Amino acid sequence: MDRLLQFLLKTFIRRGTFRVTTSRGTVLTFGDGTGQPVSVRFASRKAEWGILLDPELKFGESYMAGTFVVEDGTIADVLAIALGQKSEVPYWARIQGLLRYLWRRLSQFNPRPRARRNVAHHYDLDGRLYSLFLDADRQYSCAYFEKPGQSLDDAQLAKKRHLAAKLMIKPNKRVLDIGCGWGGLGLYLAEVGGADVTGITLSHEQHAVANERAAEKGLNDRARFRLQDYRDITGPFDRIVSVGMFEHVGVNHYDTFFHKSAQLLADEGVMVLHSIGRSEGPSVTSPWIAKYIFPGGYIPALSEVLPKIERAGLLVTDIEILRLHYAETLKHWRERFLAHREEAERIYDRRFVRMWEFYLAASEMSFREQNMMVMQIQLTKRQGVVPITRDYIMGEELRLAAAERKRPPPLRLAGE
Repeated sequence: MDRLLQFLLKTFIRRGTFRVTTSRGTVLTFGDGTGQPVSVRFASRKAEWGILLDPELKFGESYMAGTFVVEDGTIADVLAIALGQKSEVPYWARIQGLLRYLWRRLSQFNPRPRARRNVAHHYDLDGRLYSLFLDADRQYSCAYFEKPGQSLDDAQLAKKRHLAAKLMIKPNKRVLDIGCGWGGLGLYLAEVGGADVTGITLSHEQHAVANERAAEKGLNDRARFRLQDYRDITGPFDRIVSVGMFEHVGVNHYDTFFHKSAQLLADEGVMVLHSIGRSEGPSVTSPWIAKYIFPGGYIPALSEVLPKIERAGLLVTDIEILRLHYAETLKHWRERFLAHREEAERIYDRRFVRMWEFYLAASEMSFREQNMMVMQIQLTKRQGVVPITRDYIMGEELRLAAAERKRPPPLRLAGE
């Protein structure tokens, strides 16, 4: 077994310094000797076989179970080396990827009942968990870092401002927020932009918190949140925004999503879609992510999204690609989460904490080392609805920033 492990890992790990102690105590070293050394240990033969035969699933499972142990460095360091390699994956892993690609439409079939179950799996967890690592406004999507060293709270506020600017938000405009989360963006659009906001979610936890927050701010008359599927909404709306929800739609339902959006959007309306995307074409969801984190989820390529937009009769008026913004966001989340590791263990258990750490680290390194990005797509139904140059976005951001300064004092820090 040690010889097989050495042969296969040697063909894959060619960069960095990666030391492996097998379950029999043999120490193997891989890579070109560069970078900070990382050392790991297998605690069982089962873990070794699992990672060799199905690395995309068993790597994470072994770390969760404690049978793959990081001795020098962190799991983030291990994943940076693993995901930063340029060598070919083993042929059987390519076969597994092909089979999963052929299976993906069934795994992403998300009718209403299944969509509700998938959302509950991730978003209806104990609310204390998210307070451990998110910003004060509970923005669970990519932040917008305008300058180096910017705090997570400031970058998340900048994200909301950036989206509001692209929406050209105005007082009393009817806004639909598809996948409203805990209500942060909707409340921003109502409070700072003066809009009339309807937010929808399938998460009972998010629905309750969003409405509580609206009541606390005295915004019930301008911001209401519903427990409802986007397919059941009636319009029209002057503005539609969706942040971090499209990843849960599934490839089978893209036509439905955009046709419904076109139906709901007023003739002079503007829509902005904010979603994680792939830069290198269609692929499959990591089997570990699908099993433990986001069942039914899928990150699309632009080539999968744009034809559906065209078929729905919507016009693409702007596309912006945010590359490393999500890597920085995830780094903040991971560091905050690990700073509250003991509290997270009290809420759940050690296995859950290792699972969540692996999820945050793997996601971060996917943006740093591979082909993930975030796309913001602006859509209208008619030409001339938005200005013909992008200068207006900065002007809108300045106007919104001035309005923010008139709000009450800053929010508390996350975890306080």
